[in-house]
Order: sequence, then C-alpha cells, then structure tokens
Amino acid sequence: MISTSDFRKGRKILFQNEPYMVIEFVHVKPGKGGAFVRTKMKNLITGLMHEETFRSGEKFADPGLEYKDMQYLYHDENLYHFMDLESYEQMSFNKNQVEEALDFLKEQETYNIVYFQDKPIAVNPPMFMELVVKEAPPGVRGNTAQGAATKPATLETGLVLQVPLFVNEGDIVKIDTRDNKYIERVTK
Repeated sequence: MISTSDFRKGRKILFQNEPYMVIEFVHVKPGKGGAFVRTKMKNLITGLMHEETFRSGEKFADPGLEYKDMQYLYHDENLYHFMDLESYEQMSFNKNQVEEALDFLKEQETYNIVYFQDKPIAVNPPMFMELVVKEAPPGVRGNTAQGAATKPATLETGLVLQVPLFVNEGDIVKIDTRDNKYIERVTK
C-alpha cells in the first residue's frame, strides 16, 4: 500500500481502478481540521491530467505495472510496430500509446513498454539517445546577445532542439529524453 506520505514526483498509484502518476503534490496543514494532500495526477491510460485532494495518511494500492523491452520496427498510417525481444512477437500501438516517445522513435532502437493488467498502455524511450543532426543552420558567433551560443537543429526523428553553435549537419548528438535537452556531441 502507498500512503500519501510516500507521494513523490513520478510515483504511480491505483486510483479509481486506473493507474495514475503523481505529477505534483503539496502537503497542507490548515490551522483548523486535519491535514490533507493536494495532488495533480496524470492518468497513464488516457493521458488526462486530474487534480484531487486526499486526507493525510490515505492509502492506495500499487498499480502492478509491468515493463517489457521491445524493439521499434516501423510506422505505417496510424500504427507503430514493435517486436518483443524475448518471444519475437510483434505488437502494434496507436499514436496515443507512443505519445511520450514520438519525438524519439528510431527504427531498431529498444524502448520500454508499460503494461497494466496485461495490456500495453505506454511506450517510454531510453533515458539517453544518440541521434543524427539532419538540419542545422551555420552558427555565427556575433549572433549571441548574452553569451547563450545556441541554434535550432532538426534531428533524424524530426525533433527540433537547441544545440551549441559548433554542432553541424551530420553530427551525432546525445539527448536527454526526459527534458529534450542536448547533452554532448558524440564522436565515433
């Protein structure tokens, strides 16, 4: 059982028979009455945000999520096809299920699939990915106002993010998929 005192950002709970992830939470101790916890949660199946207030000490069941590694194969029309690395069974996911990883889908890459009650509900990308820069305007040193020397770059997956001026087309860059930030240029 998970108590409200165990709430952390990213904690997963079972609420109204559906898995939720805690996005934000605040413990409130009013001068009169009992303490409570105000939370902002995301439904892991529908993706909808939900705000709820719970009494302090209220308990929730663990959602019993399972995780499986699968390799991304290809995309056609509205479906994204993955292969289980253990059984070689292929599965197809709709756009809602791959929404978290959409900017990072790369063929032959391994992704973490989240299951709830034996049904896949989400696709998570690896924490760090190495992607090829497809388009990057030339960087000019005089373009910096406060010394933040960055420029937009389009990666092989279509994601556009800010990179340092020295990054050029064809370079491989390492990206943190949690916050879509450039980490470093990779030399191979």
